[in-house]
Amino acid sequence: MVTIIDGKPKYRHPEKRNRPDTPVLRKPDWIRVKAPTSRGFAETQEIVNSKGLVTVCQEAGCPNIGECWTKKHATMMILGEVCTRACSFCNVSTGKPSPVDPSEPERVAEAVREMGLEHVVITSVDRDDLEDGGAMHFVSVIEEIRKASPGTTIEILTPDFLRKDGWENRVIDARPDVFNHNLETVPRLYLSIRPGARYYHSIRLLERVKLRDPNQFTKSGLMVGLGETKEEVMQVMDDMRSAGIDFLTIGQYLQPTRKHAAVERFVHPEEFAAYEEIARAKGFLMVSASPLTRSSYHAGEDFQKLRAARLAANG
Repeated sequence: MVTIIDGKPKYRHPEKRNRPDTPVLRKPDWIRVKAPTSRGFAETQEIVNSKGLVTVCQEAGCPNIGECWTKKHATMMILGEVCTRACSFCNVSTGKPSPVDPSEPERVAEAVREMGLEHVVITSVDRDDLEDGGAMHFVSVIEEIRKASPGTTIEILTPDFLRKDGWENRVIDARPDVFNHNLETVPRLYLSIRPGARYYHSIRLLERVKLRDPNQFTKSGLMVGLGETKEEVMQVMDDMRSAGIDFLTIGQYLQPTRKHAAVERFVHPEEFAAYEEIARAKGFLMVSASPLTRSSYHAGEDFQKLRAARLAANG
């Protein structure tokens, strides 16, 4: 994507500009969604815009934005809209981020209160430029939401805090209701799909949450359709369970542009159903697996199911 500013082109993904185009597969019927037109969508958009907020729904081009925003479910993206990494699957802008806005936590909390959210998901760009990776900003957002909307349960979807010397512990100690960090893909594909991350570091981050606060729910997600095998996905499930992860999401990877990683294939809904059955057999408390599943899709309803599953498991 190119925007002209002061007569000069500004590229959304400058690091991808010179890459060769990748092929684009035609989407099957089960992956198609309608354009959003509802009144609820417009109301959510107005609240987001009036508070000067960024949502991952918009930045990542989520296919579920129409359904979620109609229900006034928006996933807030904090720490700006420019990421310091260049994952080949992601549509968020890459570049040098602006300084952290200290007023953002309060504005996010006001939006949560105005929307009347029972459950909110907070995510962010990667901020490798910050000493703490943005950890204390996450803490501030959690604290402000709890002041403005005490009854709202809070789910965070964090970066990996790679090489941030334990700052993630401050986020864990803020006690969000759900601590989510996505593994995204199988280890073999990390170099091409998620080159700035390290698979086993991400596993250890989620394991550290459980060791530090056993009552905190942990969650992680995978994309499929990137060339992974069923056996590799099952191995990731085992790694997740070894780290004590409670909730697994699996969704279809969708290619944002021809400069991004190509979709190798569209996984059939029956395969997603099989993945869900396997994951439940491996001991996950909650599994959401479908072509349109995303980390925050139906997050509020799924959190209630997750909590009920733990109560049932504990007798």
